[in-house]
Amino acid sequence: MRLKSINASNFRNLSGELTFADGLNVLFGANGEGKTNWLEAIGLLATTRSFRTSKLAETVRFDERLAIVSGRVAESPELTRKLQVAIDGSTKILTINDKKETAARYLGHLFAVRFTADELDIVRGTPEARRRFLDAGITGLHPPFVQTAADYSRVIRQKSSLLQTARDEGWTVEKTAELLEPWNDQLARLATHIHKARVRFIERLNEVLERKLFGREEVAIRYASSLEGKGDLTAYAELIRERLHLRVQAELIAGHALVGPHRDDLDITFDGRDLRKFGSAGQQRSALLILLLAEVAVFEATRGEYPLFLIDDIDAELDYARIAHLLDFLAGKTQTFVTTSKESLVERFGAGARVFFRLRRHCKSSIRWSSRRCFWLCFTAKKC
Repeated sequence: MRLKSINASNFRNLSGELTFADGLNVLFGANGEGKTNWLEAIGLLATTRSFRTSKLAETVRFDERLAIVSGRVAESPELTRKLQVAIDGSTKILTINDKKETAARYLGHLFAVRFTADELDIVRGTPEARRRFLDAGITGLHPPFVQTAADYSRVIRQKSSLLQTARDEGWTVEKTAELLEPWNDQLARLATHIHKARVRFIERLNEVLERKLFGREEVAIRYASSLEGKGDLTAYAELIRERLHLRVQAELIAGHALVGPHRDDLDITFDGRDLRKFGSAGQQRSALLILLLAEVAVFEATRGEYPLFLIDDIDAELDYARIAHLLDFLAGKTQTFVTTSKESLVERFGAGARVFFRLRRHCKSSIRWSSRRCFWLCFTAKKC
């Protein structure tokens, strides 16, 4: 898949259209000029979510009601689709070729893997960040999974609400167990689906993981179920039903759900040590890239095409040796989008890329380069 162009209207400070190259695209400029906003817009078009905020209303330009991001996606040489995400307050409207679609039907037409400062939470943050990484990867391969994950989250919220009421009103364990039964039936079914999907996804990542891509330390990943040591995980459906029954009293005391894959984690180690606790910043960055590149490989093996690869502020998170290694690895595979504020990076890696920068008010203040292989365009698609 290739993103041929993107158009933004009232999305943060963006306005206009950019047309992309099939290989490397570099967004260059000073801080505050909108480089990351364009990357965010691409991510929104691919995932229907922002990687910078959970409240999409915050992405709408101040004093405006509606923001629109649309793009032309080449799914094959013969097939191009128009994708669009419209943000109207707290409402998100998804369309394909101007026809309104559900998230499950929209997702899968464009997929993006991203390396940003926030994504480092996968290797050094909370279990929630690692669960999001797994679920996003699974959704990219199998878009209907997004509905399974949403249904599970809904059941957990409703069950926790019931447990809170039960605790506050002093219900007995027996009464609570009886009223929880329909929620636990749904939870067990959805949890089994999620557990199996995550385990299989990690198995596939392990099959392609380049464990020593950036150094001598060996990176390893393993799914850490919260039910480990409680029974036979190969019979997960039976095990979780058993644990749900046994933990009613504990859940009643806690006032929220204690059993399920919302408490699972992804173990990431280097040379057998916990990367989050003992890894250096460089080792954590390298491990994240190894995971993301494995995700790219799994996507290509499954879908027969490569996803987009987004890298925000590339020189802030990676040294030039890692950048060279990464871009060389991605060349000829993914359509890659990077942002940078460093002229030296453009000079070193911009040859053959399409480079975008924001034109100043007058042409004389515009930045010009001598490389004939670089294309200098304007963020706002205006001409001087």
